[in-house]
Amino acid sequence: MTPEPLEGFYTIIPAGGVGSRLWPLSRADAPKFLHDLTGSGQTLLKDTWDRLAPLSGDQRIMIVTGRAHRGAVEEQLPDLADANIVLESEPRDSTAAIGLAAAILERREPGVVIGSFAADHVISGDALFQAAVTEAVAAAKAGYIATIGITPTEPAVGFGYIECGDPLDIPGTEHAEAVSSFVEKPDLATAKRYLSGGRHLWNAGMFIARADQLLAEIERNKPELHAGLLELAEAWEDPATRGPAVDRIWPKLEKIAIDYSVAEPAAAAGRLAVIRGHFQWDDVGDFASLAKLNTAGRSGELAILGEHARVLADASSGIVVSRSKRVISLIGVRDIVVVDTPDALLVTTSEHAQRVKAVVDALRLGGSSDVL
Repeated sequence: MTPEPLEGFYTIIPAGGVGSRLWPLSRADAPKFLHDLTGSGQTLLKDTWDRLAPLSGDQRIMIVTGRAHRGAVEEQLPDLADANIVLESEPRDSTAAIGLAAAILERREPGVVIGSFAADHVISGDALFQAAVTEAVAAAKAGYIATIGITPTEPAVGFGYIECGDPLDIPGTEHAEAVSSFVEKPDLATAKRYLSGGRHLWNAGMFIARADQLLAEIERNKPELHAGLLELAEAWEDPATRGPAVDRIWPKLEKIAIDYSVAEPAAAAGRLAVIRGHFQWDDVGDFASLAKLNTAGRSGELAILGEHARVLADASSGIVVSRSKRVISLIGVRDIVVVDTPDALLVTTSEHAQRVKAVVDALRLGGSSDVL
């Protein structure tokens, strides 16, 4: 049964980032969130919208994206209110994106609770997701900045982790805990220790808080960035002042992830709560995770993506993503990654899938921006 929208709740979808570890499928003009990576028949962005609309209502979803993606985003989301699309002139990382949305919404609706959810993650188990968000909103209304941590199912080394502290007695929650610390991507031995210890959750980058308290946290730790966000928000509603303000202020804002500007200092001060999420979640950060997603985690199988893919395989496993009409034949190769597009071909293995970003960096330094 679809839940009633949560009172006083507004969702934010930061739709930025290229997803460079998914090159050459994901590009600057066709970023990860505009692809169907699950076979659902719609993009990750539309999947995210459909998941959040029951929680906030479709008129209370704000999208933060690049100017170049406005047309594609509006085509994907016909119910998106014109006032709820925030366009970045250039990427400035998550604090600027989420902070600006928070500042705009706080001016419109003082005391509003906001929740930020990435546009390009894959989630299943909607009822469990909705339950976790409902608890996080209750924690936010009680004065905490809240995040949702994912109960690990394996010793993953591609995710950051949240270390849980003591349980918190917050009305409307059953699973709220204090956050002791955030941990960067660990090595395998450390990840195995986290999995067996039960005190660590995957960091899914979901943050829920009263907008004014999120902004206050930014002000404590990054006062110049906070001042710029408030100045932008003040100019936002008038198109005559918005454009010049963005061009003048936005490029000067500090680039910093919200994990560092808000979550870590809030955790150190005892202001951050985590809700354990028991739904299935994946950030689809590389082709190894994409292969696992499309084979339901079964090793030894070959995932094939592409509407017109022509693949012949014998005793092979891994993933093939085809955006051409070329015949691709695989014989006796295990855990292979083949991504074939009209102007670029990637061949690697699942073991080395995280290293694709280094290829993108090398192409950029070499001036090959035409394939990025």
